[in-house]
Amino acid sequence: MIVEHQGKRPRIGRDVYIAPNATICGDVEIGDGTAILFGAVVTADGGTLRLGNNCVVMENAVVRATAHHPMMAGDNVLIGPQAYAVGCAVDDNVFLAAGTRVFNGARIGARTTVRINGIVHLRTILPPDSVVPIGWVAVGDPPRILPPEAHDAIWAVQKTLDFPGYVFGVGRPPPGGTFMPEVMPRYARALRRHAGDVTA
Repeated sequence: MIVEHQGKRPRIGRDVYIAPNATICGDVEIGDGTAILFGAVVTADGGTLRLGNNCVVMENAVVRATAHHPMMAGDNVLIGPQAYAVGCAVDDNVFLAAGTRVFNGARIGARTTVRINGIVHLRTILPPDSVVPIGWVAVGDPPRILPPEAHDAIWAVQKTLDFPGYVFGVGRPPPGGTFMPEVMPRYARALRRHAGDVTA
């Protein structure tokens, strides 16, 4: 399904395959020879999203740009089944395996592999030829690549990356507090703009 969002219509290159139940929405540019498989969602929610040439977005993957965080992927990038990549930059020849998560402001250097269920946290910079092992977490710049059980070490870096401020523009709440009542009405309002979308 090709969807126009806020007057922006996807631009599709030559020899591109888009599965019948995939969704391409908004200010999206897809390079030549790319394949978007079944159930995948490629959406630009107020920002720009670019996929290079000869990329593959596999089944049920979500690739997303936001108003403050464009999403860019180079050539020959694989985004695996059920992977999620939002507002990040992915250089050429990168392999993001099944179930990987790459968050806002992250940058994945060329020829990097993020293995099954690996996580690249927001604002994390992976240099070229990096490897994130199965289920591990990359966090920071320079990055630390840590096993998931190293929660305290991950949080020590993650806290300084300021998820609430960087993604939602709010301060971190005090212990036991939450930013959800402040953020969710605004976030839901922004996403309700899809009510005016036009299906091609």
